Amino acid sequence: MTFAARKRRAPPPVRRRGTPLRVDIVVASPLWTAQRSLKALLRRAIGEAASMVSTIQRQRGELAIVLTDDSAIRALNRDWRCKDTTTNVLSFPAKDPRHARGTTRLLGDIVIAYETTEREARAEHKPFAHHLAHLAVHGFLHLAGYDHATDDEAAAMEKLETAILARLDVPDPYIARSAV
Repeated sequence: MTFAARKRRAPPPVRRRGTPLRVDIVVASPLWTAQRSLKALLRRAIGEAASMVSTIQRQRGELAIVLTDDSAIRALNRDWRCKDTTTNVLSFPAKDPRHARGTTRLLGDIVIAYETTEREARAEHKPFAHHLAHLAVHGFLHLAGYDHATDDEAAAMEKLETAILARLDVPDPYIARSAV
């Protein structure tokens, strides 16, 4: 069962072009409590991403974003990807995205680690909020079926990420990274 399926309280839906997208945000580590306005930032980033991904636009959907720490994401990375290391973001698309007509489609979960996100933002000289928005968009695109296993896929995904982030007033993260 995904985090989205175990909701405590229904969060407000993100509305894009008439299509409700429900984003449940679970703060699973106290490290995140020092950051302000995270939930609004994450919902806005996901809403913009959903508005630019045609497969999601015409559907009702639901996803969870889990804000955790390095030790938890390392365990997930080890258990699900056989990589015993920390990472910034993991996406877990719902195994069976089919749903009955009129019901909400479960898209999956995005998990983001605080320490890695903070460390990367500092190393790349960018605001934490910009890096977090980028990771949320990146994770969402994985839920929507995008990947970066090949150079062509990576280029297409980076181009879409950059366009979405521009709508959020976040500079191109790929140019910023190469300039540092």
